[in-house]
Amino acid sequence: MKVYQADQIKNLALLGSSGSGKTTLAEAMLYEGGVINRRGDIESHNTVSDYHRVEHEYGYSVFSSVLFTEYLDRKFNIIDCPGSDDFIGGAVTSLNVTDTALMLLNSTQGVEVGTENLFRYTEQYNKPVIFVMNQLDHEKANYEQTLENAIEVFGKKVVVIQYPINVGTDFNAVVDVLKMKMYQWAPDGGEPQILDIPADQKEKADELHNALVEAAAENDESLMELYFEEGTLNEDQMRQGIRKGLVARDLFPVFCVSAKKDMGGRRLMEFLGNVVPNVSDMPAPVTKDGVEVKCDTNGPTSLFIFKTSVEPHLGEVSFFKVMSGKVSEGMDLINANKNAKERVAQLNCVAGNNRHKVTELVAGDIGVTVKLKETHINHTLNEKGCDYLFEPIHYPNPKYRTAIKAKSESDDEKLGEVLQRMHEEDPTLVVEYSKELKQIIVHGQGEFHLNTMKWRIENNDKIEIEFLSPRIPYRETITKVARADYRHKKQSGGAGQFGEVHMIIEPYYEDMPTPATMKIDGQEIKLNVRDTDEVKLPWGGKLVYNNCIVGGSIDARFMPAILKGIMERMEEGPLTGSYARDIRVFVYDGKMHPVDSNEISFKLAGRNAFSQAFKVAGPKILEPVYNVEVKVPSDRMGDVMSDLQGRRAMIEGMSSEKGFEVIKAKVPLKEMNKYSTSLSSITGGRAFYTMEFAQYDKVPPEIQTELIKTFEAEQDDD
Repeated sequence: MKVYQADQIKNLALLGSSGSGKTTLAEAMLYEGGVINRRGDIESHNTVSDYHRVEHEYGYSVFSSVLFTEYLDRKFNIIDCPGSDDFIGGAVTSLNVTDTALMLLNSTQGVEVGTENLFRYTEQYNKPVIFVMNQLDHEKANYEQTLENAIEVFGKKVVVIQYPINVGTDFNAVVDVLKMKMYQWAPDGGEPQILDIPADQKEKADELHNALVEAAAENDESLMELYFEEGTLNEDQMRQGIRKGLVARDLFPVFCVSAKKDMGGRRLMEFLGNVVPNVSDMPAPVTKDGVEVKCDTNGPTSLFIFKTSVEPHLGEVSFFKVMSGKVSEGMDLINANKNAKERVAQLNCVAGNNRHKVTELVAGDIGVTVKLKETHINHTLNEKGCDYLFEPIHYPNPKYRTAIKAKSESDDEKLGEVLQRMHEEDPTLVVEYSKELKQIIVHGQGEFHLNTMKWRIENNDKIEIEFLSPRIPYRETITKVARADYRHKKQSGGAGQFGEVHMIIEPYYEDMPTPATMKIDGQEIKLNVRDTDEVKLPWGGKLVYNNCIVGGSIDARFMPAILKGIMERMEEGPLTGSYARDIRVFVYDGKMHPVDSNEISFKLAGRNAFSQAFKVAGPKILEPVYNVEVKVPSDRMGDVMSDLQGRRAMIEGMSSEKGFEVIKAKVPLKEMNKYSTSLSSITGGRAFYTMEFAQYDKVPPEIQTELIKTFEAEQDDD
């Protein structure tokens, strides 16, 4: 395979809702470029993109597939992305390393929810978009309605380059208003006849051609002047204007295809090769230090690893983009994230799971290597002396969580390894080993996302697993001052155990004054604070531990043991076993024995005194509360509001944004279980939301009572 230069490389993200035909179009593009000699299809499970067992099981894409094809002395790197929002990580990854998005529209469905969601990501990453209207050969295809829908949703920047003559089962021709020619295919597609536009289409074609000329001219002052002088632009001038419009996201061209019959793919590829921006036309990526890295073949070699996967018989496969310079087989590079040396032992371009050996890849190109020892996703590899370090790809926050466990304890270790590998392959799958909850919690983008993970674990890795309801990370605290005394005494022959601790506890908040005395149950207690330990708790909040011992009633060497006993109880709160927080303790008196007192005695005395005081200090359970923002179509606003209120949501505000009503609310985590599934059901998949941790708030009394009863019942069972 030849070495392509930066101005010959086009990096494309293939986006669209599930069922829009991305994988089928990819097949056509690879076939036209000669990378494959026959086109596969979804039903036969033989496409280049969808080669994983789980994709054959479900019938559509689960993973993003890195592909390439060659056409007109150009190399197209294509990343075919899953359409389901549950697998949005593939689209986010691809938009970070490609330069143009091909957005497929299913002409039988119009602009779908998934299309709108994906378009928002192209906005976020400021990528050019080309709309490709597919399935025009379907009996239910409706070109005009889909186009109208696209203009309504995405604005008047949507500009027609092609329109079909016959829509439906007789589809076999399009009019191209950039070329001002008609392309007509035989029933099995392939190479078209290029014909003059029929007389009955001339008026419509001229009108759309003029609209395209105007749209192209608007993006370049010199072209605009030329347009005013000449009244038109030639094809090369139009290409120049369209390219600038694409880069500025001021123009979204529309093409027409039947990917299944390979009609229109060849002309689309011609446009991609001639008009779509080169890597050098796009804004240069910036390192963590703010250094712009130009796509320069003569610059220092730097690679960014954007995807990894584990392939049978190969091990870990690393997909990379050459950000600068050139890379060749056998090259030694430095991992900038780990300062570790790596050798690029093999160099390939890939089309799905088919590898094509190459000798060299230059800036702007995408390739793959294997068996890197220390290098994983989001890492940067540089030649010696180069210190580039690129920002990691940022993925959307998880929306769905579940606890997971192996049905057989003997599989626990293996399950941990599999989950870690899956996170490497799909960073939107977040694994949390919670000591607090005593569960493995898996976070994902939706219920289907995690069900797919379960299928893979059970069918590929042969581990039987089960999903459990995830526990909630509650916290415990107190609301008033309380006092307790506890004597630990044990005598069983030989050395005994003795320790007595008197303490006061109270709710803690930042910068609260330290009192000299406290009056409890009619008794005034002097507090002469000698030492203070302020413990910042790993789970949030603080424990402030004051030593108020005077007169030597407890030896100073036993004070750390008392703190240790208190911390043990803070780690397992008296009400529900949850972490406790925001408490101030005063140890003001006690007793010790000259022989029997030791650290264990005072640890136990401190632990039990704290527990007794906690239970009479107005104990409260706190629950995690999240900031939730829901974007919903106006006709579903009432249903979504009602559902949120049923989840104990506190509505904080409402506004409008780009055709959506935006609801901002604070919602307890307990009530967000399976919310993504419910929201999709209520709105037909048209709404979406984000959530992030806000604070801990007190639970309502009835829920606190229920939680305590449940905990006590579990303790009795144990």
